[in-house]
Amino acid sequence: MGEDEARAGVKGQMLPGIAAICLYMILMTVVNVYAALHGAFGAGVAKAGVLALCTLLAAGILGLMRLRKWGWALVTAGCLLSAAGDFYSFTKNHLAFLLVRGLFVLLFFLYLARQETRERLG
Repeated sequence: MGEDEARAGVKGQMLPGIAAICLYMILMTVVNVYAALHGAFGAGVAKAGVLALCTLLAAGILGLMRLRKWGWALVTAGCLLSAAGDFYSFTKNHLAFLLVRGLFVLLFFLYLARQETRERLG
């Protein structure tokens, strides 16, 4: 069995890491929606922006769980944006958990960017 045949056989099969990333991102999306609806981000444009980003991320999570390329793209961008936001917040507030969470989400980004992960998308 050649390498191309082996790669064709894994297409459409979800890796356990993808499921874990989806669960974590769903949790973060729900927390941010709750915070936005209870006024943590203000009442104006910031609230609408957070809710719009959460909607995009939720749609991306559903797409990634179905192994769609557009879902992968949205969740990968969400991971990178979340990590960048955590690193920026760490430089301003010097809270260690922001650095740890940023590194954790950056690890998710690197996992999603692997060739093996992208080969399984339909």
